[in-house]
Amino acid sequence: MSEAQGAHAAGGAGGTQPVPVVERAESELDQSASAASYDPPPTLADDTKATRFWSPRRVPSAVLALLLLGGAGLLLYDIAAVRAGHSAMAWRGDLARELAERPLKDTWVLVGAGVAVAAGVWLIVLAATPGLRAVLAMRREHPDVRAGLHRGAAAMVLRDRAMDVSGVQSVRVRMKRSKVDVRAVSHFRELDDVRGDLDATLADGIRDLGLGRGPALSVRVARPGRKG
Repeated sequence: MSEAQGAHAAGGAGGTQPVPVVERAESELDQSASAASYDPPPTLADDTKATRFWSPRRVPSAVLALLLLGGAGLLLYDIAAVRAGHSAMAWRGDLARELAERPLKDTWVLVGAGVAVAAGVWLIVLAATPGLRAVLAMRREHPDVRAGLHRGAAAMVLRDRAMDVSGVQSVRVRMKRSKVDVRAVSHFRELDDVRGDLDATLADGIRDLGLGRGPALSVRVARPGRKG
């Protein structure tokens, strides 16, 4: 207090104004820090934790069911025809002969085995993973209600927030499941100042989205390229 009064008195005696000192608030984000360290609001309980939505996968299921149905029907028809005294279809005889005569190291045998393995792995992945990667699970405020937000809509909301920051000319936002990648172009103001404002604004925007699992935030700011 005494130092401030002394400085004021000295300024008054010399006819000059004291230089104002602006201190940064402790709550502000550091220019070199990332806004990814924020903590999302907690959920109600462990049993109401937001989980990903499972895709119905109607198209793969329908294709697989049609293939199995067609193959099983054709095989049953051929077996029934043989039991009735008719000759077996030529394709079944050729297939049995090829399987008996061709060695395991034959190219076509290896290709067929690879295709079968790839199809089996694909079906296992479809059965074991939730799918619907484009839908982000939101916090469950009520145990009986589940909500989701499309990644495109979330990216649009964050882009609108970023465009409100002073100095931002254009923004590109890529919304992933675990990370938000922001690329901004600033045509005035210091880049560090713009990035700090973007960090704070987008961190608040991510909180307002109400996602069950808060994604990390990566922000990069650059000057517009020269034309011509």
